[in-house]
Amino acid sequence: MPDTPLWTPRPERITSSHLSAFSRLMASVTGETYPDYASLWQASIDHSACFWSLLWDYCGVIGDKGHTLLLHGNNMQEARFFPEARLNYAENLLRRNDEAVACVFWSEDKIKRQLSWRQLNELVSRLQQAMRAMGIQAGDRVAGFVTNQPETLAAMLATVSLGAIWTSCSTDFGLEGCLDRFGQTEPKLLFCPDGCWYNGKAIDLKPRVTAISTALACVKRVVVLPYLGAGESFVTQLPKAETLDAFIAAYPARTIEYTRVPFRHPLFILYSSGTTGKPKCIVHGHGGTLLQHLKEHQLHADIHPGDTLLYFTTCGWMMWNWLASGLASGATLLCYDGSPFADHGRVLWDYAEQHHCTHFGTSAKYLDGLRKLGLKPAERWHLDSLRAVFSTGSPLVAESFEWVYRHIKADINLASISGGTDIVSCFALGNPNLPVWAGELQCRGLGMAVDVVSETGVPLRGEKGELVCRQPFPSMPVGFWRDPDGSLYRKAYFARFAGIWSHGDYAEITAHDGLIIYGRSDAILNPGGVRIGTAEIYRQVEAIPEVIESLAVGQRWQGDERVLLFVRLQTGIRLETALIATIKNKIRDGASPRHVPALIIAVADIPRTLSGKIVELAVKNIIHGEPVSNLSALANPEALALFRDLPELTA
Repeated sequence: MPDTPLWTPRPERITSSHLSAFSRLMASVTGETYPDYASLWQASIDHSACFWSLLWDYCGVIGDKGHTLLLHGNNMQEARFFPEARLNYAENLLRRNDEAVACVFWSEDKIKRQLSWRQLNELVSRLQQAMRAMGIQAGDRVAGFVTNQPETLAAMLATVSLGAIWTSCSTDFGLEGCLDRFGQTEPKLLFCPDGCWYNGKAIDLKPRVTAISTALACVKRVVVLPYLGAGESFVTQLPKAETLDAFIAAYPARTIEYTRVPFRHPLFILYSSGTTGKPKCIVHGHGGTLLQHLKEHQLHADIHPGDTLLYFTTCGWMMWNWLASGLASGATLLCYDGSPFADHGRVLWDYAEQHHCTHFGTSAKYLDGLRKLGLKPAERWHLDSLRAVFSTGSPLVAESFEWVYRHIKADINLASISGGTDIVSCFALGNPNLPVWAGELQCRGLGMAVDVVSETGVPLRGEKGELVCRQPFPSMPVGFWRDPDGSLYRKAYFARFAGIWSHGDYAEITAHDGLIIYGRSDAILNPGGVRIGTAEIYRQVEAIPEVIESLAVGQRWQGDERVLLFVRLQTGIRLETALIATIKNKIRDGASPRHVPALIIAVADIPRTLSGKIVELAVKNIIHGEPVSNLSALANPEALALFRDLPELTA
């Protein structure tokens, strides 16, 4: 592949970016000069406390910073940023209270509505009063079995304005998945919609909501949000339930009273996927979440007041929390619920065009799906306002980078981003001032001492290894829920390498100082002792038109490991000798002979988590006759049966 960037920002765009303005501010304070991003990044690591303090000032954080910027900065597990600070996340998001649009909501092509900043403030005020009246206070948990709609956003903001803790699952979670999560965090109040739309069908949520509220004795009340317009009939069939209108009826809007809390006061409880047991309940704090999201939105995504941010996400994925924080930078949120492929994949682009979307976020799988549908947004929609496209969830392959620039827009910052629920933010992400190279995440995040190391902890460049972070950062979890001595937290991130965060990704720092993510470390293939990232195989296979998606695992075989590749094919396609040869040749030529699987097997479906990530480890357990510990973490657990007792695997 030629060493030529796919995109280079225009000089005037660089000059006007938040990143350039912040770089000038940092230089004025430190007396140093930062001629490029690498030097600014290094300064943000070398002067960590100064960097995060300046970020607070630059972004205009509302609250009291205190005098101490960082305690125990040499110890990742004991470090404390802004230990004297008092602030509230919601207060920083609800800075405006005027008639401009704060959030828009589309549910496929069925529902289209919006709220102004004034209307959002009023709804948050009324919800806050109703919650306080029923006894919700700082530290209590409020849960949502919810869709990505404005009322959900308001419920979250009202919750955290009181110092209570918000936690949510999306409406595609099954009963066990919800109980595995909410059963641990024990919410007092539950929000849910009166149904939802998906693929043009109205989804009845009453059975699941009834079962959830019945099973959770801790839930004192269920508030039903308007969606399908069936709230009144919904609540008559649901114990402890009332409509949103009834819940807030007695409370006229007034000025919101924010409870300012310490920097590490719990804000959100997020959940790991739970594919290896009950989900971990990961607690994130007000200050760390706010500062990280302000940094990522302004310095890395270059979001300015009045921009419009659309991220296709459910409320069970941390990207919903990331999207919500866009309000703190003055963005209008474009909230969407339903199938992203509604109306033959056109709906999100209709939405983006109509509301002049400036920042469009999605997953690598969605972009690959568009490519295979043959949809070319550049030919159908006017996307003059669009400046950035974000992709996360799995590695974005080089071919998809090229497709975006050919078929969405040539002049955009395509930012593949990577981090996760564990840090409610990113380790590596986009940069409005840097070129974009095919297959690479542009840069390591400011203030994030990200490195790639060998199995013995030796730093690597241009080689694959373990992604780590060497220094503390504000959005490290406050801890895990129900982990009083911190042992589970330490085991999750600090057991692999002494004193540094091990993230569990297999990665490489490139010659451009960007990153390539090759997959999860625990899914790495190891034939003949050579470590191979699964993303290297997926990149080749999923460029073949006949293949919808694929999954690669290692099978223990004759004292070694052999690579198995499972493929889901387009309707009407059979896995015959010619196609097998095409797949193997593509992998051999595009990756290496070592990447070529020993066996290729067609399957009707591939198991994935509720957030859409394929689950190599669950399949690996099945083919070895080992149990899969938590089926409720999967969106389609029935797919695992397709991998059990396959005769091809014994020969």
